[in-house]
Amino acid sequence: MTSDLRRQLILGAAKRCFARHGYTGTTTKSVAAAAAISEALLFKHFPSKAALYAEILSDECEADPAFIELLEREPSTATLVEVIRRMVGHFLHIADGPDQEEAQRLRLMATSHLDDGEFARLLYAKIETLIGAAFVGSLERAVAAGDARPYAGDPLNLFWFAHHAVMTAALTRLPATPCLAYGKANDLERQLCEFLLRGIGLNDAAIASHLGRDQAADAGKAAIAESA
Repeated sequence: MTSDLRRQLILGAAKRCFARHGYTGTTTKSVAAAAAISEALLFKHFPSKAALYAEILSDECEADPAFIELLEREPSTATLVEVIRRMVGHFLHIADGPDQEEAQRLRLMATSHLDDGEFARLLYAKIETLIGAAFVGSLERAVAAGDARPYAGDPLNLFWFAHHAVMTAALTRLPATPCLAYGKANDLERQLCEFLLRGIGLNDAAIASHLGRDQAADAGKAAIAESA
């Protein structure tokens, strides 16, 4: 059996184990047994349970047609806005979804930061590999088009700042009684998108143009207020 085939066999077994027992209830020993291999052989392909789980999440993202479509778009201001919009939508709806698997993943991510950080490091690396180039390329196009101001630091940091902000916002909504109501905002998703896009460097005209007509009206009001 080739190394790639063995790797896929292990991932298939791990998916079944995680689906049945969750992250906490799954062990590398149980995954090895499900794959009919030794635990030592499993470790030759994946150094830890966290590495297995991070790889599975990465595979799921790459198999998502909507995610593939987003990555295949030409880098542009519109693509940049869509990356942020989808990220915000994903995180803010985790607590509302009937499937609690995403909520458990978010809890696992938070716990990892308080523990040894292994899972968080692995997942951040996967996220950067998947979306980093698309974000940076689109930001460069936005700057070139006059839609965003230049950034003197590492442009990928802007992605992480946005990611961390929306992830923290999502964490406040995980408990049955949310930790924070954000002023009972019915338009929290839009507000967060605008906040992040401004932080990334987009101007109000570009934000309004690419987020929709409602946002255009709000941006116009803001511009009038600022000039008054």
